[in-house]
Amino acid sequence: MPTRDARHEVLGLRSPLTPLQTAAKARRFGAFYYAEMWIRRMRGYQWTVLMTAVGTPAVYLLGMGTGLAVLIDGNSNAGFPGADGSTVSYLVFLGPALVATAALMISSEENTYTVMGGFKWHRTYYGPNASPLASGQIAMGHVLGLTVRILFTTVIYYLFLLLFGAVVQPATGWLMIFTALLAGLAFGMPLLAFSATLKEDKGQFAMVQRFIVMPLFLFSGTFFPLESLPLGVRWIGWISPLWHSTELGRLLSYGHPEPPALTVLHLAYLLALTAVGLLLARRNFTRRLAG
Repeated sequence: MPTRDARHEVLGLRSPLTPLQTAAKARRFGAFYYAEMWIRRMRGYQWTVLMTAVGTPAVYLLGMGTGLAVLIDGNSNAGFPGADGSTVSYLVFLGPALVATAALMISSEENTYTVMGGFKWHRTYYGPNASPLASGQIAMGHVLGLTVRILFTTVIYYLFLLLFGAVVQPATGWLMIFTALLAGLAFGMPLLAFSATLKEDKGQFAMVQRFIVMPLFLFSGTFFPLESLPLGVRWIGWISPLWHSTELGRLLSYGHPEPPALTVLHLAYLLALTAVGLLLARRNFTRRLAG
């Protein structure tokens, strides 16, 4: 009687993994396994994801391109500074800020109630945690799934900018997809770490939206240059991941003039927030799932 492995070899099939091999594979690629589950879970609200990715840029760019941008360009003699002393339209100036804002909004959504659901309502973190997956891998899987959703949305947003002629330098402008991703992660990782500590929803997430997300959206040089805002609110832009990402996007999209040292500062700030927030998130996931 041939063994099971011999039968699989004759039939050209791969032998099934032993439990120890499966556990070892899970420990090695656990973050990717959880990310796959996270992405599959999005099918439950796929129309929301799709409409956010397609509808938001269409509505914003149509509204801005045929409304506010026309008024501003028609009443502004100076325009917005571009490369080599040139000027650009308001829509070109605004485009990178809208892409970065989309990333930040998705991050604020997926790192609040989704995290609370994983720990409290749906308890989707506890099943994987009982498997060979480590708590830190579950946190990383969440981040990888979030990254996929942000990239999906920002790529579509960028294509809309191209369609509306809002990218002066397409050769480098496409990189704003990744600077927008940095905005989402730099804001989202500290928020993920915070959400992982909450055991009850007592309005904390509503407070985050009203007193953190909205001020960042309004006072990060999104609609007008940060220098034109009153000094009393300009500091919000200085500490905002959205401003740092937007400035990088403008540099890539149309050559927004800025000192090289400031470009390095933008990148360093976004990467530092992402790294510190991710370390705290992994620690908080481990503590929460161990309890």
